Amino acid sequence: MKDENFLKANNARHMWHAMAHPADMHKNPPRIVTKGKGVRITDIDGHETIDAVGGLWNVNLGFSNDAVKDAIKSQLDELPYYATFRGTSNDQVIELSYMLAEFFEPDGLSRSFFTSGGSDSIEVMLRLARQYHKIRGQSGRTKFLSLKKGYHGTHTGGASINGNANFRTQYEPLLAGCHHIPAPYTYRNPFNETDPEKLAQLCLQALEDEINFQGPNTIAAFIMEPVLGAGGVIPPHPSFMPAVREICSRHGILLLLDEVITAFGRLGSWSGCRHYGVKPDMIATAKAITNGYFPFGAVMISDMVAEAFENDTTGAANIGSGYTYSGHPVGAAAAVACLKETIRLNVKDNAAARGAQMWEGFKALKEKHEIIGDIRGGVGLMTAMELIGDKDKKAPLDKSRIDAMYEATYAAGTMIRVSGPNVIISPALVIEEADVSKVLADLDHGLSQA
Repeated sequence: MKDENFLKANNARHMWHAMAHPADMHKNPPRIVTKGKGVRITDIDGHETIDAVGGLWNVNLGFSNDAVKDAIKSQLDELPYYATFRGTSNDQVIELSYMLAEFFEPDGLSRSFFTSGGSDSIEVMLRLARQYHKIRGQSGRTKFLSLKKGYHGTHTGGASINGNANFRTQYEPLLAGCHHIPAPYTYRNPFNETDPEKLAQLCLQALEDEINFQGPNTIAAFIMEPVLGAGGVIPPHPSFMPAVREICSRHGILLLLDEVITAFGRLGSWSGCRHYGVKPDMIATAKAITNGYFPFGAVMISDMVAEAFENDTTGAANIGSGYTYSGHPVGAAAAVACLKETIRLNVKDNAAARGAQMWEGFKALKEKHEIIGDIRGGVGLMTAMELIGDKDKKAPLDKSRIDAMYEATYAAGTMIRVSGPNVIISPALVIEEADVSKVLADLDHGLSQA
């Protein structure tokens, strides 16, 4: 490691940080994390904390999984890189595509297209959706529908379907033909409806209304996260996604699921579509596919979509999309090892058990602390609390008090993620019962300080 004084002096001086104002990073330099082991991280000053963020929703197996690390090392010795553009492949990516077809077979997904990460996967999925309709002679189907509060990465297409102005306003005008409907967010919604099932029905009606307004034959796809993640952990009522599937099928609209966060066990199920009993037309994956150890992603494609491409004889199905690092042999090797470990450790069951423990703890914290306006989760290891300064008006808690809560929780021994008024918890899926108890205790301490 470089000299500590050098690192601190140059922290945020020569790089811009994602999702941050450069001037703020100069004024408040980011924490320098230097070590990770199990579910814990250590900063440059030697302060150790439980990482209740799980890297960025992606380190499902923790920071020291030897099987994945060894696979990366071995592949670097064998073949550190080669492209998978037309005409070449590699052994690791072939094995991975076979394993993913087996893993997602219950979801009706049999083909894969490899990318460098989640934003890439979203962009590819949008492109393939439009191309699918062109192959079938419906070139007028170019529009996309999505949910307000949804997050779908930062490429132009992903930003266009994002349902949060923070990721859109500075970059507009974006992709034309992207329209949003209300999210099933019981704490804040335009219907003032707090019953999850009734709200789901209202949002479904809004979807039907938007389809009819735009014209069904102009819409390529509807895209959503099984649980809205960066928007504040918003799980829909169980009736919502099956009804969305039915509406899309009835109107010939593709259903695309953003499973960049939810695939590979986070919800207590192997996938979000399996959790809600839905077979989508495509899903976007990334994050936990390599446990965060290598930038990698995949779009998984249904038989119906695959057959349209593979049976085309006009040339319209030629895929004009791809990345230099698509199917990277080192990333593929990491993903093969990671998928084997994910299944061997059966992390979905631990995610369900520890998620239930976390949810009960959140309910107790809400009873104790008046600054918690809402808690959301109860679906695997995705949990959030929304901090407020006025319960009647639902006004967000002052930023200085949220910052104080964050600092106190970190000092106590837990790294959390703060997004606006939301405190988001998404630890590794291998977290143990005692670790969850400590996270809850540290949150209690932080809330008390705020």
